[in-house]
Amino acid sequence: MREMLFLILLFANGIAFSQQTVTGTITDDNSIHLGSVTVINMSTDKKTLSNSSGEFSIEASNNDELRFVRAGYERVSRKVLTNGINYQLFITLVKIPEEIEEVKVSKRLTGDLSEDSKAVAKVNKGEIVQQAVGLPQPVGKMREKPAEVKKVLLPILLGALDVQGTYDLISGKARRQKRQYRYDDLQTDIVWVRNRVDDEYFTKAGIPAERISEFIEFSFLVKPQVRTYVKAKNLSGVLFRIEETIPAYVSRLKKETP
Repeated sequence: MREMLFLILLFANGIAFSQQTVTGTITDDNSIHLGSVTVINMSTDKKTLSNSSGEFSIEASNNDELRFVRAGYERVSRKVLTNGINYQLFITLVKIPEEIEEVKVSKRLTGDLSEDSKAVAKVNKGEIVQQAVGLPQPVGKMREKPAEVKKVLLPILLGALDVQGTYDLISGKARRQKRQYRYDDLQTDIVWVRNRVDDEYFTKAGIPAERISEFIEFSFLVKPQVRTYVKAKNLSGVLFRIEETIPAYVSRLKKETP
């Protein structure tokens, strides 16, 4: 047990020692600099945003994977500091083609969220077909379960060794799996809201279309109840809590404007 803890500490110290600052520039496929791109170090879960010139900087270690995410663009991943060399990164994000439909407002908002949520909600044709056909839907997500420290250490104390579980903990695989699952679940919840609420609902409140996904994530952090309602598939509850976070987010946007 002491040997395994020593290896874990040695592994962690090695990571911290080899960290460097990686910098770069992000553009779209028309060479236009992109701001507000989320840059994530998938090994440490550190995040940063590119500035209005598309520039960013973030700490990383050898062979760390950086992921570049912005709503409406295909995400990009890049290994950095390979062979210990710190190159300036030039990242290109490709816009996802999307069909733009005419927005029709059937009636004015009344202030009654139970009614207004129906007015701003999008029609999910896929769900309508599934309900009509009656197809059974899968429960949960098919995932490999990450190794847990307690479940690995307990068999060792009893004289058994979970080789795969021990390797997953020491190598950091279990930690990366948990981080990836949290990120995937977050994106799924954001998409759930985007698929059900017209962009006009957000833009009329002063939120730029390209920052709607960022705002929804902000609302999850400020008001965790928003995400609780998402998991309960309660759109009225989502909109009720989101309304409370709009002023704070819009105020932040105004401070960013020079």
